[in-house]
Amino acid sequence: MAYVVERKPLTLSERFYIPQILAGMRVTLKHMFKPNVTLEYPEQRPAIPPGYRGVPTLVMDPNGREKCVSCQLCEFVCPPKAIRITPGEVPADQPERTHVEKAPKEFEIDMLRCIYCGLCQEVCPEEAIFLQNQFSMSGYTRAEMVNNKAKLYELGGTLPDQHFKWDKKKTAEEHGGAAH
Repeated sequence: MAYVVERKPLTLSERFYIPQILAGMRVTLKHMFKPNVTLEYPEQRPAIPPGYRGVPTLVMDPNGREKCVSCQLCEFVCPPKAIRITPGEVPADQPERTHVEKAPKEFEIDMLRCIYCGLCQEVCPEEAIFLQNQFSMSGYTRAEMVNNKAKLYELGGTLPDQHFKWDKKKTAEEHGGAAH
């Protein structure tokens, strides 16, 4: 059985459409003279709030040495498994790092899988991985979105270090005198 719906007749103002058009024009004119809230993106960048978690990168110490000791804690804690580390030997040309067992041979972060949670930065005992304020990562292929070790150091750069962990204390003999 069909149910018939009675349609109300249009009022005089609804039949002429003029009041509806004027109401629309009023909204248009109101917004036309307000200041713009849109940013012209590549030239203008939004202000990044403090505590923003951006792109994870690797950083070097003030002497230009890599801080990562390939402990793989960041790889284990990463929820989407975006980090892949292949441990390797410490290069022989770095005698000041003889007390370090490993160095990363390969270090990759798949930015398509990364959820920017910041757990990798929190868990790193060497403070070798930091989240930068960069928020726009783009690429044309999936391979471009996997940051290798060189790209991670390029993005991270060098951060000042308060600990100077890799610098051994100089002995009295190195200072030219003998300690008694």
